[in-house]
Amino acid sequence: MTPPPDATAERRGGSLQRRLFLGALVFVTLALVVAGLAIGLVLHRFARGQIDARLDGALFAILADLGPGRSGLTLTRPHDGPPFDRDLSGWYWQVRTGDAVLRSASLAGFDLALPPIRETPPGRPRPADGTGPRGEALILRVLYRPGDARAPDTVLVASAPAATLHGPLREAGRTLAVALGLLGLCLLAGIALQVRLGLRPLRRLRDDLAAVRAGTQTRVPAGQPEEIRPLVVELNLLLDQNEANLERARAHVANLAHGLKTPLATLALTAERHAAPDLAPLVASMDRQVRHHLRRARAAALGGPARARADLRAHVDDLAGTLARLHAERGLAIDVEISAGIPVACDAQDLDEMLGNLIDNACRWARQRVRIRAERAGIQVEVRVEDDGLGLTPQQTAQVLQRGRRLDESMPGHGFGLPITLELAELYGGSLHLERSDLHGLCARLRLPA
Repeated sequence: MTPPPDATAERRGGSLQRRLFLGALVFVTLALVVAGLAIGLVLHRFARGQIDARLDGALFAILADLGPGRSGLTLTRPHDGPPFDRDLSGWYWQVRTGDAVLRSASLAGFDLALPPIRETPPGRPRPADGTGPRGEALILRVLYRPGDARAPDTVLVASAPAATLHGPLREAGRTLAVALGLLGLCLLAGIALQVRLGLRPLRRLRDDLAAVRAGTQTRVPAGQPEEIRPLVVELNLLLDQNEANLERARAHVANLAHGLKTPLATLALTAERHAAPDLAPLVASMDRQVRHHLRRARAAALGGPARARADLRAHVDDLAGTLARLHAERGLAIDVEISAGIPVACDAQDLDEMLGNLIDNACRWARQRVRIRAERAGIQVEVRVEDDGLGLTPQQTAQVLQRGRRLDESMPGHGFGLPITLELAELYGGSLHLERSDLHGLCARLRLPA
């Protein structure tokens, strides 16, 4: 029997297709996340740059039109055009020189709370964050102009609402996430297709090996992709080596059979000449044992079911016809209900041995009818040989499968047929079970690899 696969080794091996797809999924996800962050950073810098440029333009325009007045400061022309004309909109500007303050109309008389001013190069605005009169977050640009002995320092501030930056960025981020998600799905679909197409030669190689094992072809085709061509070459070399070993094993079996046949025949003749009736059954038993073990050696040399093939219906028809003639005087009806074209992975001689034992046993014990059926059962073929005889009890079933045990000594035989059939079936990875038939006799269920 084939031992069950090691579960730990099976988990360690896993699926190559799943491993490739999961690896691609991880890398594609990381790439899309990094791309999303990078694009988001670029969009943020671009949008912030646009806002800063607009505020800087307003600051330099105010600075150019700033001059002394009766209250200390004045503008030569107004700067409350859009968007600085809407009350408390977040778009503000403010100029402070000493105690004199000029404000945009949008401030509605409120003052901007400025963060601490650090010394910056004159004439260059710097960024800052602050809050408006209603506590809203603002983006600030601060321009510092140092004073002199006649005038104090001047601080110019322009602001925009932070929502002007973050709102569009959120919208762009959602659109970007959808686009990257669709791109990721397309990439994964392409990778899945690529993995499937890339592994197709391995699936074809598996089918070729299955065909070699089933006996429909003798070698793996050499026309393979470059990456697996060395593996195919090694497999074909292994098949050639096994073929050579098979031929040597067959030769050894034939030599053994030839070497034992003559001594056994001589021993049987000697027993007959010397009138030794007790020796004849022993010689027959020895001959039966030798032939049995030679069959096992031949089946082992054939590699079990690996490369043997036999047509089940043809062999059953031959055996049924022969046994029907042998039992013609009893009027036995042997019904064969087997479809044509059901092959079994078994040597033809071993198949005849197993079927012959079962059908002959059914014919000897049947009253009027023997029925032989077969059907596919997964990767095996199940053959049922039934008769309408007396059948067996469970205890008798266990006894008849023991070598040399016979239930009725008056019937011809040596008690080796069913045990040999069981051993040959197990040698090919099959089985033999005896049970009650619906014909009220015995049903022998023989399973062999398809």
